[in-house]
Amino acid sequence: MTVVVIPTYDERENVAAMAEAVLAQDGSIELLFVDDNSPDGTGDEIERLMAGNPRIHCLHRKGKEGLGRAYVAGFKKALEMGADRIVQMDCDFSHDPKDIMRLIAEDADLVIGSRYVAGGGTPGWPFRRRLISRAGGIFIRTVTGMPLRDPTGGFKCWRAASLRAIDFETVESAGYSFQLEMNHRTWKSGLSIKEIPIVFSERAAGYSKITAEIAVESVKIALRLRFGKKQKVKQQQ
Repeated sequence: MTVVVIPTYDERENVAAMAEAVLAQDGSIELLFVDDNSPDGTGDEIERLMAGNPRIHCLHRKGKEGLGRAYVAGFKKALEMGADRIVQMDCDFSHDPKDIMRLIAEDADLVIGSRYVAGGGTPGWPFRRRLISRAGGIFIRTVTGMPLRDPTGGFKCWRAASLRAIDFETVESAGYSFQLEMNHRTWKSGLSIKEIPIVFSERAAGYSKITAEIAVESVKIALRLRFGKKQKVKQQQ
């Protein structure tokens, strides 16, 4: 079974369309929203959707603790649900639900939907944003040694055994740098990682949560991963 985990915060305008699009990809997919007590009523909208479809689930959290903490909670719940593969993605349609099955089909412990391998792209991005993103990726690869073209991408498919092997619940990053730290831990563990091309689009509705501090956070995490303490990695069962 595949569980698609989607964190939400003020995504009321997107959850219904996203649920329909995700579940249309395959009848075996279960959808798990992780809502951080959104003030716009996202949680209530998800409850309405759940009443009409048993494949939709929601983990309601008391407040906003960061994207990383939301994913940790979501991954833990998905494993409890019996998932053998877990897909993580955004709720704003910047990640195309039609790519879910492409991620699942690949034979790797972690499959990353990459904006920066051949065939991927970021249409509509201004030059400055594209430059900052590219430069950040180069910096991360140089500092950490991790050979990924898109080390901060958030559209991924995990094998359940891989998440257990890297002891994901102990990852320290609470924010968007969670993506980087999870990738790094997977790479250092020797698990297989594959990047496949995706087109990253602008959000369909709602507002962006990306801030300048996120880029700074990623730089700090990259330096800590390179020069800080080494994390423990569980042996794969």
